[in-house]
Amino acid sequence: MSRTAAYKPALAWFAAIGSAWVFVLVALGALTTTIGAGMAFPDWPLSNGSVNPPGWLTEIDKFAEHSHRLSGAVMGLVTIVLALWLHLKEQRAWLRKLGWWALGIVIFQGLIGGKRVLLDTIAVPGFDMTLGQMLRLPHGMLAQVYVCVLFAIVAGLSRPWIADTIGQASRRTRLLGGLCLFLLFMQLAVAVTMRHNYAGMVIPTFPLSTPEGALLPAYWDYRVALQFTHRVLAMLIGAAVAVYGHYLWREKALHPLVRAGSLVLVALVAGQILLGAKIIWTGRSVTMTTGHVVFGALTLATTFAVVFLTQRNLIERPASA
Repeated sequence: MSRTAAYKPALAWFAAIGSAWVFVLVALGALTTTIGAGMAFPDWPLSNGSVNPPGWLTEIDKFAEHSHRLSGAVMGLVTIVLALWLHLKEQRAWLRKLGWWALGIVIFQGLIGGKRVLLDTIAVPGFDMTLGQMLRLPHGMLAQVYVCVLFAIVAGLSRPWIADTIGQASRRTRLLGGLCLFLLFMQLAVAVTMRHNYAGMVIPTFPLSTPEGALLPAYWDYRVALQFTHRVLAMLIGAAVAVYGHYLWREKALHPLVRAGSLVLVALVAGQILLGAKIIWTGRSVTMTTGHVVFGALTLATTFAVVFLTQRNLIERPASA
């Protein structure tokens, strides 16, 4: 079986479908956290000692957690196949390495998820969360990194990438894209920390911070600071993505689909801000809260994909093209 850098439709489509499936996993994980179902089953990797535990199709907490575990197992199998397929058929070393990175991350994610359950009762002196509960933070952050890695693989396998028809972005546009990614990863860290410290409703009004209409909260603690920082970063991201989208759209040398990404990014950020507002206005509706997490993952991954595509000529080398 020879390795080639030619476009491989079967492999490209398999990676794309895997990248779509990951949002099923993200959505179920978000639902599990939103309804507090992370400990619906106290054992792992089985659920109450079974792959088909009683009640998981009729009780929402068990459904959320067990479905999350099952979708994670499917994602693991998909990633194993993807990593092996890339290793056997892909000429480019950086793309083969990304496949192994994806596999390493998904295995580590599974272990963190399991330890989150098994270590749930172990207290940590000086902290409100147990050791198992603390593991929710790296689990939530690493999930988004994994999605970005999958999107990078899909980009590298795409027909425009292989044919080198993406085009060249200006240095200014590339820098603006990097700034957007930096802000989004900062927002990810704040959002995951806020979510798992139950700080989503500590400022109960939006867009202002008090019922009296004050811009700043009436009192401060670490949870209020997390929520307020989340809001400030949302404003900065909205402005940064709008500027990035403007310059990206003006890059006439880029592939039309990459330029169209500017419109998608602006729409995603606007939708994400609206969902965040809806969480406050609905008193943390399960639908709005879960949608906000999924939309956030999609926003980060799409931004990453657009920025990654504009870096194509810097990533590829003549020897590996």
